[in-house]
Amino acid sequence: MNARQPVLFVSHGAPDVVRQPGATLELWKRLGAELPRPRAILVVSAHWTTRGPQVSSAPQPETIHDFGGFPPDLYARQYPAPGAPALAERVVALMEAASLPIAITQNQGLDHGAWIPLSQMYPEADIPVAQLSIQPYAGPDWHRRLGVALRPLRDEGVLILASGAVTHNFGWLNWEGGPALPQARQFADWVGAALAEDDRPRLQDYRRLTPLGVGAHPSEDHLLPLFSALGAAEHGELPLRLEPEYTYAGLAMDAYLWQDHSPRPFTAVKEH
Repeated sequence: MNARQPVLFVSHGAPDVVRQPGATLELWKRLGAELPRPRAILVVSAHWTTRGPQVSSAPQPETIHDFGGFPPDLYARQYPAPGAPALAERVVALMEAASLPIAITQNQGLDHGAWIPLSQMYPEADIPVAQLSIQPYAGPDWHRRLGVALRPLRDEGVLILASGAVTHNFGWLNWEGGPALPQARQFADWVGAALAEDDRPRLQDYRRLTPLGVGAHPSEDHLLPLFSALGAAEHGELPLRLEPEYTYAGLAMDAYLWQDHSPRPFTAVKEH
């Protein structure tokens, strides 16, 4: 019998986070070591965008280096995890049962929203991985509905890993580093407060209810995976907020973990 898997949202940050040992990498390593080991992983990444939902069934997904301007060694990194065709078929069945559109493709590899955190959580690359795309113009509630459809996977040994960003405005970044930008911290705390109360309508209306919403996300793509994670969580299941650090001053590296009924609950203290 499969242990119930948690749902995890991570802010994956800039690709070079893996070249800069710090609190984020330590958190990801701890999560991989201490969470119940999944039989497979479904990643919902901000970096695979399609008009309608697609799920990858590649038997051996390639490592996609979908970024530019970083040191050459980053482009040499590989994450040769096996694909998860059976999981992809199960995703199709769940989406169809929920009357949601879905297409299956073998052409999608693992983008950096997937392999960057996975390389630290499961460095042996020995757990099968599939990806589900996002639809940037469909909005928060659509992505919550996708998550609701996927919820049964948790009881089938599948870790749902949503990968995006709590804050994602290049204009907020200081490439030299420095203290956390006040508005980045304020928006991250606003999100944390809404999630702590399981206030889903408030969170979905973030662009209207907080003046920092549009500033934190000039486009919504990096926050949409959070709503899929929220949908996969049960109503009333409150997440553990994990706050490792801010990178480049403007990127809140917050993670959220929904783990009710997990046989191995994860605990952490605020680290910044």
